[in-house]
Amino acid sequence: WSDLKGVHSKVLQKVVQRLYDNLSTLRGRKENGYRVGTLKWKAPGEYRSFTYSQSGFKSKNTGGRTRLWLSKLGEIPLTFHRDLPDDADIKTVTVKQEPTGKWYAILGIEAPDDPPEKPENPENCVGIDAGILKYAHDTDGTAVESLDLSDERERLERAQHDLSRKQHGSDNWEKQRRVVAERHAELKNKRRDFLHKLSNYYAREYDFVAVEDLDAKGLVELPGNSRNRAGAAWGTFLRMLKYKCEREGTYFVAVNPRGTTKECASCGVSTEKPLWVREHSCPACGFEADRDANAALNILSRGVKKRLGAGRSELTPVETALPVSSVVDAKRVVKTGSSTLKREGVSPSGRVG
Repeated sequence: WSDLKGVHSKVLQKVVQRLYDNLSTLRGRKENGYRVGTLKWKAPGEYRSFTYSQSGFKSKNTGGRTRLWLSKLGEIPLTFHRDLPDDADIKTVTVKQEPTGKWYAILGIEAPDDPPEKPENPENCVGIDAGILKYAHDTDGTAVESLDLSDERERLERAQHDLSRKQHGSDNWEKQRRVVAERHAELKNKRRDFLHKLSNYYAREYDFVAVEDLDAKGLVELPGNSRNRAGAAWGTFLRMLKYKCEREGTYFVAVNPRGTTKECASCGVSTEKPLWVREHSCPACGFEADRDANAALNILSRGVKKRLGAGRSELTPVETALPVSSVVDAKRVVKTGSSTLKREGVSPSGRVG
């Protein structure tokens, strides 16, 4: 136990707390009827993060360079990926090593939370339908294509194949393992960059955003095309969109997705449509629209009714003309930070986060 004297007390306490939290989670799931196993043993060499809370750390500025002082470890130079708020108070510091071998410090801060007030009568409203052929189709006629990561996946598969040919545990195996980790990180970072910029756009451009309350995990577990559904990362997109809407003072409403594709956005009559039918044509009222555009209108109608109390007749009468759809390449979202062509007076920001 003498080795533990070289570790700050708060770090040791957080390890015990992490173990307790994990055991509590397992017990809770078991009490709710789920089948649970046991916690997996993790060797000391696989433990890749530790946390300081309340004390044992300090941010210093020495000679114009920011350094992080950690008790029992000393000073470590820092490179911030974005500035901290002037009135932020650092509460926790988690030091983490990624599989690529790079080290990161995650700072948990406390800062005054003063989000902008939401408009009493939002005028700029949008409904968003998530899909695979088109990542997002909204009620303003914008259809954002899914991000093409086929090249990145191919590089990852080649790296994994090369790793399988190395002797496990050898120097060459470890070197190739890091290459595989870098390919995974490349895939993850490109996807998150796209999601950040797309969610930024909707949160800043609109007063009211309605989406489907999707069970992302359940969708991935459905048979057929599961890799594309997993790669779409709808759950991550919706989580990003939700917190950014709160930050920007935008209403965020998630609605029941059941029947949004089948139901006519004009009259409400449901019509069965197999997946390969991409157009909505209502046999009752004659309303015609793109399948995803019709779903987006239903999502917006349900969202407004749920949050503001308005109904379909106030949003999508038969006489309302749908905007002409414009298909936007996902690469444009990544490049410009906006899902639409730059409009006069609008300068979309590509800031991440």
